[in-house]
Amino acid sequence: MRIHVIADVVDSDGGHVVERLEQLGGEIVQLDRDELATYDSIGDSDLILLLGSDRAAHEPKWLDVVEAESVFVRAALRDSTPVIGICYGAQLMARALGGTSWRADQAEVGWQRIDTVDPVLCPEGPWAQLHSDVFAPPPTARVLGTSWRGTQCFIDDSLGTRAIAWQFHPEVTAATYERWVNEGYYGDGGVDEKDLIRQAYENEARSRIAAHKLTDSALTFLGVSS
Repeated sequence: MRIHVIADVVDSDGGHVVERLEQLGGEIVQLDRDELATYDSIGDSDLILLLGSDRAAHEPKWLDVVEAESVFVRAALRDSTPVIGICYGAQLMARALGGTSWRADQAEVGWQRIDTVDPVLCPEGPWAQLHSDVFAPPPTARVLGTSWRGTQCFIDDSLGTRAIAWQFHPEVTAATYERWVNEGYYGDGGVDEKDLIRQAYENEARSRIAAHKLTDSALTFLGVSS
Protein backbone atom coordinates (compact mmCIF):
# COMPACT_ATOMS: atom_id res chain seq x y z
CA MET A 1 0.00 0.00 0.00
CA ARG A 2 1.15 3.52 -0.82
CA ILE A 3 -0.57 5.93 1.53
CA HIS A 4 -0.46 9.72 1.30
CA VAL A 5 -0.93 11.47 4.64
CA ILE A 6 -2.00 15.12 4.52
CA ALA A 7 -1.14 17.02 7.69
CA ASP A 8 0.26 20.21 9.13
CA VAL A 9 4.02 20.10 8.85
CA VAL A 10 4.38 20.87 12.58
CA ASP A 11 1.89 18.17 13.62
CA SER A 12 2.12 15.20 11.27
CA ASP A 13 2.10 12.29 13.73
CA GLY A 14 -0.49 9.73 12.60
CA GLY A 15 -0.09 7.82 15.84
CA HIS A 16 -1.88 4.49 16.23
CA VAL A 17 -3.53 4.60 12.79
CA VAL A 18 -0.32 5.14 10.86
CA GLU A 19 1.43 2.61 13.09
CA ARG A 20 -1.13 0.00 12.02
CA LEU A 21 -0.87 0.98 8.35
CA GLU A 22 2.90 0.50 8.53
CA GLN A 23 2.47 -2.85 10.27
CA LEU A 24 0.36 -3.91 7.29
CA GLY A 25 3.12 -2.94 4.88
CA GLY A 26 2.03 0.60 4.09
CA GLU A 27 4.49 3.04 2.57
CA ILE A 28 3.72 6.42 4.15
CA VAL A 29 4.21 9.57 2.07
CA GLN A 30 3.76 12.80 4.02
CA LEU A 31 2.18 15.83 2.31
CA ASP A 32 2.18 19.33 3.85
CA ARG A 33 -1.35 20.72 3.58
CA ASP A 34 0.05 24.26 3.35
CA GLU A 35 2.08 23.34 0.27
CA LEU A 36 -0.24 20.73 -1.21
CA ALA A 37 0.46 19.65 -4.76
CA THR A 38 -2.32 18.59 -7.10
CA TYR A 39 -3.60 15.03 -6.80
CA ASP A 40 -2.42 14.26 -10.34
CA SER A 41 1.18 15.07 -9.39
CA ILE A 42 1.64 12.64 -6.47
CA GLY A 43 1.86 9.40 -8.44
CA ASP A 44 0.15 6.17 -7.49
CA SER A 45 -1.81 6.17 -4.26
CA ASP A 46 -3.87 3.47 -2.55
CA LEU A 47 -5.25 5.66 0.22
CA ILE A 48 -5.41 9.31 1.32
CA LEU A 49 -5.40 10.02 5.07
CA LEU A 50 -6.36 13.52 6.27
CA LEU A 51 -5.09 14.20 9.79
CA GLY A 52 -6.23 16.79 12.31
CA SER A 53 -5.13 20.37 12.81
CA ASP A 54 -5.37 23.18 15.35
CA ARG A 55 -6.89 25.40 12.63
CA ALA A 56 -10.57 25.50 11.65
CA ALA A 57 -11.80 24.67 8.16
CA HIS A 58 -14.41 27.44 8.31
CA GLU A 59 -12.02 30.29 9.17
CA PRO A 60 -11.65 32.78 6.29
CA LYS A 61 -7.88 33.04 6.74
CA TRP A 62 -7.52 29.38 5.72
CA LEU A 63 -9.78 29.69 2.67
CA ASP A 64 -7.07 28.96 0.08
CA VAL A 65 -5.61 26.02 2.04
CA VAL A 66 -9.05 24.49 2.60
CA GLU A 67 -10.00 24.88 -1.05
CA ALA A 68 -6.75 23.29 -2.27
CA GLU A 69 -7.25 20.28 0.00
CA SER A 70 -10.92 20.03 -0.97
CA VAL A 71 -10.01 19.94 -4.67
CA PHE A 72 -7.40 17.26 -3.87
CA VAL A 73 -9.95 15.11 -2.02
CA ARG A 74 -12.53 15.31 -4.79
CA ALA A 75 -9.91 14.46 -7.41
CA ALA A 76 -8.73 11.45 -5.39
CA LEU A 77 -12.25 10.08 -5.01
CA ARG A 78 -13.04 10.59 -8.68
CA ASP A 79 -9.85 8.66 -9.48
CA SER A 80 -10.89 5.69 -7.30
CA THR A 81 -8.57 6.50 -4.38
CA PRO A 82 -10.41 6.16 -1.05
CA VAL A 83 -10.04 8.79 1.69
CA ILE A 84 -10.05 8.70 5.50
CA GLY A 85 -10.52 11.95 7.44
CA ILE A 86 -9.87 12.49 11.16
CA CYS A 87 -11.15 15.51 13.17
CA TYR A 88 -10.16 18.54 11.04
CA GLY A 89 -9.76 16.04 8.21
CA ALA A 90 -13.37 14.95 8.74
CA GLN A 91 -14.55 18.58 8.73
CA LEU A 92 -12.51 19.23 5.58
CA MET A 93 -13.98 16.18 3.85
CA ALA A 94 -17.50 17.21 4.84
CA ARG A 95 -16.99 20.64 3.31
CA ALA A 96 -15.33 19.19 0.19
CA LEU A 97 -18.39 17.01 -0.45
CA GLY A 98 -21.09 19.60 0.22
CA GLY A 99 -21.37 19.83 4.01
CA THR A 100 -20.19 22.60 6.28
CA SER A 101 -18.54 23.28 9.66
CA TRP A 102 -18.62 25.96 12.34
CA ARG A 103 -17.35 26.92 15.77
CA ALA A 104 -18.99 25.00 18.60
CA ASP A 105 -20.42 26.79 21.62
CA GLN A 106 -18.30 24.51 23.83
CA ALA A 107 -15.29 22.28 23.24
CA GLU A 108 -15.66 18.49 23.20
CA VAL A 109 -12.81 16.96 25.19
CA GLY A 110 -11.67 13.84 27.01
CA TRP A 111 -12.48 10.18 26.38
CA GLN A 112 -16.14 10.02 25.41
CA ARG A 113 -18.52 7.31 24.26
CA ILE A 114 -20.56 7.96 21.13
CA ASP A 115 -23.89 6.76 19.81
CA THR A 116 -23.42 4.47 16.82
CA VAL A 117 -25.45 2.55 14.26
CA ASP A 118 -22.36 0.68 13.03
CA PRO A 119 -20.12 -0.76 15.77
CA VAL A 120 -17.59 -1.98 13.19
CA LEU A 121 -16.84 1.29 11.37
CA CYS A 122 -17.79 3.47 14.32
CA PRO A 123 -17.41 1.64 17.65
CA GLU A 124 -18.86 3.44 20.66
CA GLY A 125 -15.45 3.86 22.31
CA PRO A 126 -14.69 5.68 24.50
CA TRP A 127 -12.63 7.70 22.00
CA ALA A 128 -10.37 10.69 22.43
CA GLN A 129 -12.00 14.05 21.73
CA LEU A 130 -10.29 17.43 21.58
CA HIS A 131 -11.91 19.94 19.28
CA SER A 132 -13.77 23.24 19.27
CA ASP A 133 -15.55 22.89 15.92
CA VAL A 134 -18.46 20.79 14.66
CA PHE A 135 -19.67 19.91 11.19
CA ALA A 136 -22.74 18.99 9.17
CA PRO A 137 -22.07 16.03 6.86
CA PRO A 138 -22.64 16.19 3.12
CA PRO A 139 -26.24 15.57 2.00
CA THR A 140 -25.00 12.43 0.21
CA ALA A 141 -23.42 10.96 3.35
CA ARG A 142 -24.65 8.28 5.71
CA VAL A 143 -24.05 9.20 9.36
CA LEU A 144 -22.83 6.26 11.45
CA GLY A 145 -22.12 7.95 14.76
CA THR A 146 -23.08 11.01 16.78
CA SER A 147 -22.50 12.62 20.15
CA TRP A 148 -24.49 15.32 21.90
CA ARG A 149 -22.16 17.80 20.09
CA GLY A 150 -22.82 16.54 16.58
CA THR A 151 -21.71 14.09 13.90
CA GLN A 152 -18.88 11.73 14.87
CA CYS A 153 -18.64 9.50 11.78
CA PHE A 154 -19.95 9.43 8.24
CA ILE A 155 -19.36 7.50 5.05
CA ASP A 156 -19.86 8.75 1.50
CA ASP A 157 -19.48 7.35 -2.00
CA SER A 158 -21.09 10.14 -4.03
CA LEU A 159 -18.02 10.58 -6.26
CA GLY A 160 -17.81 6.88 -7.02
CA THR A 161 -15.27 5.90 -4.33
CA ARG A 162 -15.79 5.21 -0.65
CA ALA A 163 -14.69 7.68 2.02
CA ILE A 164 -14.98 7.57 5.81
CA ALA A 165 -14.58 10.37 8.34
CA TRP A 166 -14.25 10.33 12.14
CA GLN A 167 -14.57 13.43 14.29
CA PHE A 168 -12.97 11.62 17.23
CA HIS A 169 -9.26 10.77 17.40
CA PRO A 170 -8.53 7.03 17.06
CA GLU A 171 -4.94 7.83 16.12
CA VAL A 172 -3.81 9.96 19.03
CA THR A 173 -1.14 8.70 21.44
CA ALA A 174 -1.04 9.80 25.07
CA ALA A 175 2.09 11.88 24.48
CA THR A 176 0.51 13.72 21.55
CA TYR A 177 -2.73 14.29 23.45
CA GLU A 178 -0.77 15.74 26.34
CA ARG A 179 1.01 18.13 23.97
CA TRP A 180 -2.29 19.19 22.41
CA VAL A 181 -3.76 19.93 25.83
CA ASN A 182 -0.70 21.96 26.80
CA GLU A 183 -0.96 23.89 23.53
CA GLY A 184 -4.65 24.64 24.06
CA TYR A 185 -6.11 22.77 21.08
CA TYR A 186 -9.50 22.62 22.82
CA GLY A 187 -9.99 26.40 23.03
CA ASP A 188 -10.41 28.47 26.15
CA GLY A 189 -11.84 27.99 29.60
CA GLY A 190 -13.51 25.41 31.77
CA VAL A 191 -11.13 22.51 31.17
CA ASP A 192 -9.25 20.48 33.78
CA GLU A 193 -6.01 19.96 31.86
CA LYS A 194 -4.49 17.58 34.40
CA ASP A 195 -7.56 15.33 34.22
CA LEU A 196 -7.45 15.26 30.41
CA ILE A 197 -3.81 14.22 30.48
CA ARG A 198 -4.56 11.57 33.12
CA GLN A 199 -7.30 10.15 30.89
CA ALA A 200 -4.90 10.00 27.96
CA TYR A 201 -2.40 7.81 29.78
CA GLU A 202 -5.05 5.65 31.44
CA ASN A 203 -6.57 4.89 28.04
CA GLU A 204 -3.33 4.49 26.09
CA ALA A 205 -3.15 0.70 25.82
CA ARG A 206 -6.86 0.20 25.16
CA SER A 207 -6.93 3.04 22.63
CA ARG A 208 -4.05 1.58 20.63
CA ILE A 209 -5.77 -1.81 20.32
CA ALA A 210 -9.09 -0.18 19.38
CA ALA A 211 -7.42 2.07 16.81
CA HIS A 212 -5.66 -0.85 15.13
CA LYS A 213 -8.95 -2.78 14.92
CA LEU A 214 -10.76 0.27 13.55
CA THR A 215 -8.04 0.82 10.94
CA ASP A 216 -8.42 -2.78 9.78
CA SER A 217 -12.19 -2.35 9.53
CA ALA A 218 -11.85 0.87 7.57
CA LEU A 219 -9.43 -0.70 5.08
CA THR A 220 -11.84 -3.57 4.50
CA PHE A 221 -14.74 -1.16 3.97
CA LEU A 222 -12.67 1.00 1.60
CA GLY A 223 -11.43 -1.99 -0.36
CA VAL A 224 -7.76 -1.31 0.39
CA SER A 225 -5.60 -4.42 0.74
CA SER A 226 -2.07 -4.83 2.03
